[in-house]
Amino acid sequence: MLQSLRIRNLALLDEVSLEFEAGFTAVTGETGAGKSILLGALSLLAGERADKTIIRQGAPAAEVEASLFFADPAHINAILEELELPSCEEGVLLLRRSLPREKAPRITVNGSLATLAALQRLGEHWIDFHGPSEPRRLLKESCQLELLDLFGRTRPALVEYQARYAAWRKLVTEQARLATETKLAPDQIEFLRGQLQQLDGLTLTDEAVETLERDFQRMSRAQELIELAAGLAAGLTGDEGVQGRMAELLRQARQFEGIDAASKPLVARLSSAAVELNELGAEFSELSQQLHFDPQQAEELGARMDLWLGMKRRHGGDVRAVAAAREAMRRRLEVQGDLAGTLLRLEKQIGDAAREARKDAQALRVKREKAAKELAKVAAKGIAQLGFAKAEFQVRIVALPELTPAGDCGAEFLFSPNVGEAPLPLSRIASSGELARVMLALKAVLADLDNVPVLVFDEVDANVGGEIGRVVGAQMAGIARGHQVLCVTHLPQVAAQATCHLVVTKDQSKERAVVAIVPIQGSRKLRVGELARMLGDSKAKSAIAHAEELLGKRM
Repeated sequence: MLQSLRIRNLALLDEVSLEFEAGFTAVTGETGAGKSILLGALSLLAGERADKTIIRQGAPAAEVEASLFFADPAHINAILEELELPSCEEGVLLLRRSLPREKAPRITVNGSLATLAALQRLGEHWIDFHGPSEPRRLLKESCQLELLDLFGRTRPALVEYQARYAAWRKLVTEQARLATETKLAPDQIEFLRGQLQQLDGLTLTDEAVETLERDFQRMSRAQELIELAAGLAAGLTGDEGVQGRMAELLRQARQFEGIDAASKPLVARLSSAAVELNELGAEFSELSQQLHFDPQQAEELGARMDLWLGMKRRHGGDVRAVAAAREAMRRRLEVQGDLAGTLLRLEKQIGDAAREARKDAQALRVKREKAAKELAKVAAKGIAQLGFAKAEFQVRIVALPELTPAGDCGAEFLFSPNVGEAPLPLSRIASSGELARVMLALKAVLADLDNVPVLVFDEVDANVGGEIGRVVGAQMAGIARGHQVLCVTHLPQVAAQATCHLVVTKDQSKERAVVAIVPIQGSRKLRVGELARMLGDSKAKSAIAHAEELLGKRM
């Protein structure tokens, strides 16, 4: 759950620190007061992209930070480990995001620097936003099927089917490619065979290519190497070489030792150097005799080197690219050798894969059909509580002519708000208010299946009011029994049922507008006043009495 939130220099807000509790938190305020700033701060911590126009004018940077508590942090710690970030201490996750005006943005997770992608990944697991556009989403068939699958817990069956579907489509794509591929002419086949024969003469490993390049370098400059080795041998052990001078130096060193015995270690080191120089001269002399220029070997190495360089230029800049090109040539020749047979084998594989995919699709459809009946029954009860006592709600499974990534069927939500009218697709009959209530009923049903701990509802209760508002508030409170719920609302019937209440105000009495966010759940007087304002007049006795009635004995 969200424990605390600190916001600095965001839009019109100077600074605020808020403490949150589990359960249902209502966020209220006049239209345009700045309630979106609170939601904007949470979305920044969830990884939403932002530009620097959100920084309060005159401030060097905007900053948002929060602490979240997880009673069982195993899941979030596993994600943190995958992202190579510090794990939660005592179940607390610390998020901080700074957006400076002149510098690069800075994100930290549990005190360690993190990327925006990491923040987005974590956001998927701790917060879920439901905005005003949510009811319109309900008109999309893909959304309806998604909600049905969530309710029916069909995700494992869907994943299994999608793997089968992907395997089948891959084979179909390969068949189409081969079927449309022009059969190679004899001269083209001969060319490929020649290229393949040449490539087979190369050992395509990093070690083999390094050896080839080294041997070619040695052979191409063999005469130069022979002359250099001979010169080094002469310089070390020849008549005019270093070794001749070393004999005189050793004689003088031993004479020095005879006078000063303490110099014995120095003389021993000089003697060792003389031996080492003598051995080096012998080895260079031997190397000069071993090195030789073999014209035939040089020609073979040159041909192999030319072949390697040519293939590298043609097929890519490294060994793996050339090896891949060789395998592609080999496969192409194999296919050309038996194109008809290859297509026949693919046809059989496609048939087998299609049968397996259809089998999984049928199993998925059976689960969906069962879930559709249960969802329709449960959702209908929720819709009835929202003012549609005689309404009818159905979930119809629609067979599709072909397999799709989602299966062999779709889902269609049917609704009739009035008794005696046949249920029709939502897109054909539902008004905005009706859509909002249907979506709220579905959200209440599906909330228990959502593992994300923090749910944010941004005016999803728009277009409903009156007595229905009380039911909406009760449903929000019901969802809050398993989640931490933050709800931006204009309905006093909803706000009255919250355990926590934040009021957003905008002060424009001075030279500059300032937004403030104040918790008022500790004061019954302040809550009654805010509810009365939402009812129409914070000073009217009737509004105050109604507000007292709405709040009841909650405080």
